[in-house]
Amino acid sequence: MKRELLHLDINSQIGSCMPLGAMRIGTIIHNIEVNPGQGGKLVRAAGTSAKILKEPTATYCIIRLPSGAEKRVDSKCRATVGVVSNPSHGTRKLRKAGQSRWLGRRPVVRGVAMNPIDHPHGGGEGRSKSSGSFGRVSQTPWGKPTKCGYKTASPKRRK
Repeated sequence: MKRELLHLDINSQIGSCMPLGAMRIGTIIHNIEVNPGQGGKLVRAAGTSAKILKEPTATYCIIRLPSGAEKRVDSKCRATVGVVSNPSHGTRKLRKAGQSRWLGRRPVVRGVAMNPIDHPHGGGEGRSKSSGSFGRVSQTPWGKPTKCGYKTASPKRRK
């Protein structure tokens, strides 16, 4: 049994860090560099992983990120084999509102509960939905639409 472990390929050893060009198709990876030598930038959150989709060529490798997006990364960039630990991190139950504040999360206040100076939905008499004009579109505090398929990503990044 021990002899078999000694002859295993390094690609199958979880936790080993190597360039993407040295890995096989379908390898589960995390902590991926965007530029060679820069250090891991992608797929670092608890319980996340990415997958190599195409055979790493001399220049580029295509990986599927946890969001489902496919990204082209330089084959010289390094990544760690395996999944980031602690997958139950997001399912942890917070005991009280103060614990959320300890994590640096501010309270969420609805726009309709604000004044018109603070939010486009603010103001009005009583519980008003119209916010001054009749049937206003849902907006961010900075006036950008939030629903109806409004595109927020820059057109250069969308492919």
